[in-house]
Amino acid sequence: QVQLVESGGDLVQAGGSLRLSCAASGSNFVINTMGWYRQAPGNERELVATISRGGIVNYADFVKGRFIISRDSNKNTVHLQMDNLKSEDTAVYYCYIETGVRRIAYWGQGTQVTVSS
Repeated sequence: QVQLVESGGDLVQAGGSLRLSCAASGSNFVINTMGWYRQAPGNERELVATISRGGIVNYADFVKGRFIISRDSNKNTVHLQMDNLKSEDTAVYYCYIETGVRRIAYWGQGTQVTVSS
């Protein structure tokens, strides 16, 4: 069983920064892609950023130049550095991983990011 524990969500003023972290634990799994999604009230869950095992990154257009995703494969952790936050970034942010050859997906419980204008 794989568990994801997120941290770092908070209330911040527009223009501020936050760093989200996610740690994966369990046994007998190999993580391929790691990433972050978000869901604002009334909206569907949307991709924010992903990073492959080889370090290839993919960002949603609305965060390019403001957010940076990184991972430590030795520690099974993924981070999201969020700078120049905007009120529209307010959402619950979910950690996401894909494991093994069957690309089984796991989700974290979510961490709330609130940006006040």
